[in-house]
Amino acid sequence: MPISVFIADDHAVVREGLRLLLEAQTDIKVIGNAADGRQTVLQVQQLCPDVVVMDIAMPELNGIEATRKLTEFCPSTQVVILSMYATAEHIFRALQAGALGYLLKESAAIEVVNAVRAVHSGRRYICKKIDEIMIDTYIHKRQVSGAKSPLESLSPREREILQLVVEGKSSAEISIILTLSQKTVETYRSRLMQKLGIKDIPGLVKFAILHGMTSPE
Repeated sequence: MPISVFIADDHAVVREGLRLLLEAQTDIKVIGNAADGRQTVLQVQQLCPDVVVMDIAMPELNGIEATRKLTEFCPSTQVVILSMYATAEHIFRALQAGALGYLLKESAAIEVVNAVRAVHSGRRYICKKIDEIMIDTYIHKRQVSGAKSPLESLSPREREILQLVVEGKSSAEISIILTLSQKTVETYRSRLMQKLGIKDIPGLVKFAILHGMTSPE
Protein backbone atom coordinates (compact mmCIF):
# COMPACT_ATOMS: atom_id res chain seq x y z
CA MET A 1 0.00 0.00 0.00
CA PRO A 2 1.45 3.40 -0.95
CA ILE A 3 1.74 6.12 1.70
CA SER A 4 -1.31 8.39 1.32
CA VAL A 5 -0.48 12.09 1.58
CA PHE A 6 -2.56 15.26 1.88
CA ILE A 7 -1.00 18.64 0.96
CA ALA A 8 -1.99 21.86 2.74
CA ASP A 9 -0.59 25.15 1.45
CA ASP A 10 -2.24 28.43 0.44
CA HIS A 11 -0.16 28.71 -2.75
CA ALA A 12 -1.45 26.62 -5.68
CA VAL A 13 2.02 26.50 -7.27
CA VAL A 14 3.51 25.02 -4.10
CA ARG A 15 0.73 22.43 -3.83
CA GLU A 16 1.20 21.38 -7.43
CA GLY A 17 4.99 21.22 -7.08
CA LEU A 18 4.71 19.05 -3.99
CA ARG A 19 2.17 16.79 -5.69
CA LEU A 20 4.44 16.21 -8.69
CA LEU A 21 7.44 15.61 -6.43
CA LEU A 22 5.66 13.11 -4.19
CA GLU A 23 3.78 11.26 -6.91
CA ALA A 24 7.07 10.66 -8.73
CA GLN A 25 7.77 8.19 -5.90
CA THR A 26 6.37 4.69 -6.36
CA ASP A 27 5.51 4.34 -2.67
CA ILE A 28 3.61 7.65 -2.22
CA LYS A 29 0.16 8.74 -3.41
CA VAL A 30 -1.33 12.24 -2.97
CA ILE A 31 -5.05 11.91 -2.19
CA GLY A 32 -6.05 15.54 -1.62
CA ASN A 33 -5.07 19.13 -0.99
CA ALA A 34 -6.42 22.34 0.54
CA ALA A 35 -5.53 26.04 0.59
CA ASP A 36 -6.45 26.87 4.20
CA GLY A 37 -6.26 25.25 7.59
CA ARG A 38 -10.00 24.94 8.16
CA GLN A 39 -10.59 23.04 4.90
CA THR A 40 -7.54 20.91 5.68
CA VAL A 41 -9.05 19.76 8.98
CA LEU A 42 -12.43 19.00 7.36
CA GLN A 43 -10.97 17.06 4.42
CA VAL A 44 -8.38 15.16 6.45
CA GLN A 45 -11.07 13.94 8.82
CA GLN A 46 -12.88 12.49 5.80
CA LEU A 47 -9.87 11.11 3.91
CA CYS A 48 -7.71 9.93 6.84
CA PRO A 49 -4.36 10.13 4.99
CA ASP A 50 -1.21 8.61 6.45
CA VAL A 51 0.65 11.95 6.28
CA VAL A 52 -0.23 15.64 5.93
CA VAL A 53 2.39 18.05 4.57
CA MET A 54 1.29 21.30 6.21
CA ASP A 55 2.31 24.93 5.71
CA ILE A 56 2.31 27.05 8.90
CA ALA A 57 1.10 30.38 7.48
CA MET A 58 -2.32 29.52 6.08
CA PRO A 59 -5.52 31.60 6.11
CA GLU A 60 -8.47 31.06 8.48
CA LEU A 61 -6.60 28.48 10.59
CA ASN A 62 -2.80 28.35 10.68
CA GLY A 63 -0.88 25.11 10.31
CA ILE A 64 -0.03 24.75 13.99
CA GLU A 65 -3.64 25.07 15.14
CA ALA A 66 -4.74 22.75 12.31
CA THR A 67 -2.13 20.22 13.45
CA ARG A 68 -3.45 20.46 17.00
CA LYS A 69 -6.96 19.62 15.78
CA LEU A 70 -5.76 16.75 13.58
CA THR A 71 -3.80 15.23 16.46
CA GLU A 72 -7.07 15.13 18.38
CA PHE A 73 -9.41 14.02 15.58
CA CYS A 74 -7.09 11.88 13.43
CA PRO A 75 -4.40 10.45 15.73
CA SER A 76 -3.23 7.97 13.09
CA THR A 77 -2.36 10.79 10.66
CA GLN A 78 1.17 12.18 11.00
CA VAL A 79 2.02 15.79 10.17
CA VAL A 80 5.09 17.27 8.50
CA ILE A 81 5.23 21.05 8.91
CA LEU A 82 6.61 22.98 5.95
CA SER A 83 7.60 26.49 7.00
CA MET A 84 9.64 29.61 6.31
CA TYR A 85 10.23 29.96 10.07
CA ALA A 86 13.40 28.46 11.54
CA THR A 87 13.16 29.74 15.13
CA ALA A 88 13.20 27.33 18.05
CA GLU A 89 9.89 28.82 19.25
CA HIS A 90 8.07 27.99 16.00
CA ILE A 91 9.52 24.49 15.89
CA PHE A 92 8.66 23.89 19.55
CA ARG A 93 5.06 24.99 19.02
CA ALA A 94 4.72 22.74 15.97
CA LEU A 95 6.09 19.68 17.78
CA GLN A 96 4.03 20.52 20.86
CA ALA A 97 0.91 20.59 18.66
CA GLY A 98 1.68 17.06 17.50
CA ALA A 99 3.73 17.42 14.31
CA LEU A 100 6.33 14.71 13.85
CA GLY A 101 8.29 16.45 11.09
CA TYR A 102 9.50 20.00 10.48
CA LEU A 103 10.98 21.23 7.19
CA LEU A 104 12.02 24.65 5.97
CA LYS A 105 10.57 25.68 2.61
CA GLU A 106 14.13 26.05 1.33
CA SER A 107 14.85 22.37 2.08
CA ALA A 108 16.00 20.13 -0.75
CA ALA A 109 13.18 18.29 -2.51
CA ILE A 110 14.49 14.89 -1.40
CA GLU A 111 14.06 15.98 2.23
CA VAL A 112 10.29 16.28 1.73
CA VAL A 113 10.19 12.69 0.49
CA ASN A 114 12.44 11.50 3.31
CA ALA A 115 10.30 13.32 5.88
CA VAL A 116 7.08 11.73 4.61
CA ARG A 117 8.60 8.26 4.80
CA ALA A 118 10.12 8.91 8.23
CA VAL A 119 6.98 10.21 9.95
CA HIS A 120 4.90 7.46 8.35
CA SER A 121 7.16 4.96 10.11
CA GLY A 122 6.75 6.86 13.39
CA ARG A 123 10.12 8.65 13.43
CA ARG A 124 10.61 12.36 13.99
CA TYR A 125 12.19 14.23 11.08
CA ILE A 126 13.81 17.66 11.42
CA CYS A 127 15.39 19.11 8.26
CA LYS A 128 19.16 19.11 8.05
CA LYS A 129 19.42 22.91 8.29
CA ILE A 130 17.96 22.78 11.80
CA ASP A 131 20.07 21.48 14.67
CA GLU A 132 17.98 18.73 16.29
CA ILE A 133 20.11 18.81 19.45
CA MET A 134 19.31 22.51 19.78
CA ILE A 135 15.59 21.76 19.52
CA ASP A 136 15.75 18.98 22.14
CA THR A 137 17.65 21.32 24.47
CA TYR A 138 15.11 24.09 23.94
CA ILE A 139 12.18 21.75 24.63
CA HIS A 140 13.86 20.49 27.80
CA LYS A 141 14.51 24.04 29.05
CA ARG A 142 10.91 25.04 28.36
CA GLN A 143 9.63 22.01 30.27
CA VAL A 144 11.97 22.54 33.22
CA SER A 145 11.49 26.30 33.52
CA GLY A 146 7.77 26.24 32.82
CA ALA A 147 8.23 29.27 30.54
CA LYS A 148 5.33 29.74 28.17
CA SER A 149 4.66 31.54 24.93
CA PRO A 150 2.04 34.31 25.23
CA LEU A 151 -0.07 32.22 22.85
CA GLU A 152 -0.39 29.53 25.50
CA SER A 153 -2.39 31.93 27.66
CA LEU A 154 -5.12 31.80 25.00
CA SER A 155 -7.64 29.01 24.55
CA PRO A 156 -7.80 27.22 21.16
CA ARG A 157 -10.97 29.17 20.33
CA GLU A 158 -9.30 32.48 21.24
CA ARG A 159 -6.36 31.62 18.98
CA GLU A 160 -8.76 30.85 16.12
CA ILE A 161 -10.54 34.18 16.58
CA LEU A 162 -7.23 36.04 16.86
CA GLN A 163 -6.14 34.74 13.46
CA LEU A 164 -9.46 35.60 11.82
CA VAL A 165 -9.40 39.11 13.34
CA VAL A 166 -5.89 39.86 12.04
CA GLU A 167 -6.96 38.60 8.60
CA GLY A 168 -9.52 41.40 8.56
CA LYS A 169 -12.66 39.41 9.30
CA SER A 170 -15.47 41.26 11.09
CA SER A 171 -17.20 39.82 14.16
CA ALA A 172 -20.21 39.05 11.95
CA GLU A 173 -18.05 37.13 9.46
CA ILE A 174 -16.26 35.24 12.24
CA SER A 175 -19.59 34.27 13.81
CA ILE A 176 -20.60 32.63 10.51
CA ILE A 177 -17.26 30.84 10.03
CA LEU A 178 -17.21 29.45 13.58
CA THR A 179 -21.01 29.10 14.00
CA LEU A 180 -21.00 31.29 17.10
CA SER A 181 -23.16 34.27 18.00
CA GLN A 182 -21.69 37.68 17.20
CA LYS A 183 -21.85 38.59 20.88
CA THR A 184 -19.84 35.48 21.80
CA VAL A 185 -17.21 36.36 19.19
CA GLU A 186 -16.91 39.88 20.57
CA THR A 187 -16.53 38.48 24.10
CA TYR A 188 -13.71 36.18 22.97
CA ARG A 189 -12.09 39.05 21.08
CA SER A 190 -12.19 41.36 24.10
CA ARG A 191 -10.87 38.60 26.39
CA LEU A 192 -7.92 37.67 24.17
CA MET A 193 -6.85 41.31 23.79
CA GLN A 194 -6.99 41.69 27.55
CA LYS A 195 -4.90 38.54 28.09
CA LEU A 196 -2.25 39.70 25.60
CA GLY A 197 -2.27 43.28 26.84
CA ILE A 198 -2.91 44.57 23.31
CA LYS A 199 -5.36 47.39 22.74
CA ASP A 200 -5.76 47.68 18.97
CA ILE A 201 -5.84 45.71 15.70
CA PRO A 202 -2.39 46.85 14.44
CA GLY A 203 -0.95 45.50 17.71
CA LEU A 204 -2.72 42.18 17.18
CA VAL A 205 -1.43 41.97 13.60
CA LYS A 206 2.15 42.60 14.74
CA PHE A 207 1.79 39.95 17.46
CA ALA A 208 0.34 37.38 15.03
CA ILE A 209 3.13 37.89 12.49
CA LEU A 210 5.81 37.70 15.20
CA HIS A 211 4.42 34.38 16.44
CA GLY A 212 3.97 32.83 12.99
CA MET A 213 0.16 32.78 13.11
CA THR A 214 -0.16 34.69 9.85
CA SER A 215 2.12 35.67 6.98
CA PRO A 216 3.59 39.19 6.78
CA GLU A 217 2.52 39.29 3.11
